[in-house]
Amino acid sequence: MILQELQKEKEILWINPERTECFCDYFFRENYNVSISDIDDAEGRFARFAPFIKKVFPETEESGGIIESVLTPIPRMQKLLYEQQQCSPGGKLLLKQDSHLAIAGSVKARGGIYEVLCYTEQLALSKGILNASDCYEKLSEPECRDFFGNYTVQVGSTGNLGLSIGIMSAVIGFEVIVHMSADAKQWKKDLLRKYGVKVVEYNSDYSEAVKKGRENSARNPHSYFVDDENSKNLFLGYAVAARRLVGQLAGLDIPVD
Repeated sequence: MILQELQKEKEILWINPERTECFCDYFFRENYNVSISDIDDAEGRFARFAPFIKKVFPETEESGGIIESVLTPIPRMQKLLYEQQQCSPGGKLLLKQDSHLAIAGSVKARGGIYEVLCYTEQLALSKGILNASDCYEKLSEPECRDFFGNYTVQVGSTGNLGLSIGIMSAVIGFEVIVHMSADAKQWKKDLLRKYGVKVVEYNSDYSEAVKKGRENSARNPHSYFVDDENSKNLFLGYAVAARRLVGQLAGLDIPVD
């Protein structure tokens, strides 16, 4: 019945009658009291790591180590949408190309890379490897890589998050284990292995990969698990995109009104 209504392009509201409150609902309410200052802090951390990122990822040299995507006008798409809706064109339709983000591509690159940077900074400062006044390019030095090699970063992923976590962690020097579900693309597994990442494959879905990754990490006191389902740092990394978008729109002289 619902599919038939959708095929007729009728508006549909379907509420799952078996929906129950899950842990994620509670977690977000109780723990995700996020403010603008938290997002500004995240943007500041990206800026502190920019010299390091520029050093180890030459493709970011032009941007000074800042990982950001461009806003691209898509007038043909805009024209098509207006023709379908039978209304007059107005304004501009822009595409934010996170698919072309440096290092790992996709929106997941922001959050995944940011979480790894958070853990790296916390570990380096607490162990005296880094001082707050240091230029973070220092983290590319061999002795720093040797230090981080004593620690492990793990994540469960279908591919995109695993790429961002795996590539950044491996370049920093961590031992990295990415637990990947059956639907992960082969080229993503191959790319991770090229960086020296250990890829563990499962003949099951994403939930099982996350579960096994979490269990594996819990057995190692020097292992850090990136929890895609319950991580505030991941979402703060994603949220920096909104801060950057403000500047991009201003640069294009586009008011938000």
